[in-house]
Amino acid sequence: MTPDSLMIFAAGLGTRMGALTRDRPKPLIDVGGKALIDHAIELAAGVGLQQIVVNTHYKPDMIRVHLEGRGVLFSDEADQILETGGGLSHALPLLGAGPVFTLNSDAIWQGPNPLAALKTRWDPTQMEGLLLLLPREAAIGHTGRGDFLVTQDGLLSRGPGLVYSGAQILRTEGLDEIPDKVFSLNRLWDRMIARNTLFGIVYTGQWCDVGRPESIPLAEAVLRQGHV
Repeated sequence: MTPDSLMIFAAGLGTRMGALTRDRPKPLIDVGGKALIDHAIELAAGVGLQQIVVNTHYKPDMIRVHLEGRGVLFSDEADQILETGGGLSHALPLLGAGPVFTLNSDAIWQGPNPLAALKTRWDPTQMEGLLLLLPREAAIGHTGRGDFLVTQDGLLSRGPGLVYSGAQILRTEGLDEIPDKVFSLNRLWDRMIARNTLFGIVYTGQWCDVGRPESIPLAEAVLRQGHV
């Protein structure tokens, strides 16, 4: 089955952004003339998805007002941030059955539409998850050593190497196997790795992790490369 819904993670407190998130949630920080979450919504529009769900926690009314009239549904985490796994599980009634795209709201992309790249390679006969990864040199603003190793067949294992971009397709049935309310998707990925059903592909463009104030000019430089 081809995924036709998207979960955009937007519930974080944005504490690494310092003063920039005192009066607004991180997804509404301006990068290149538009809010971070608008960049994510545009990617979704490029693949014709039926449903977009955004989770909220910090200053949720600002996000709701900003996205009013765009057909977006909201998954409320006002009482407690549920992390990525708990947040996705909580949003399932809005997302519907079948596999879903997920996308972080704090990144800028330059190159092919990342959701389209995932959709093209998705094979539900052998995959429970398909992650979009980057070589470290293409992961602008990211300081980690990498998250995954990938075999020639695309199977993933843990280890320093490729950087996870925050974009993926997941089958969600495995969430029922995790009883906790608050948990990371890392737990679901580890179960998929054990079953040899977690795969990855390498993104051919650039990606900027907009997690700190100093990342904003880096992200805007990445955007300018598409307008020369």
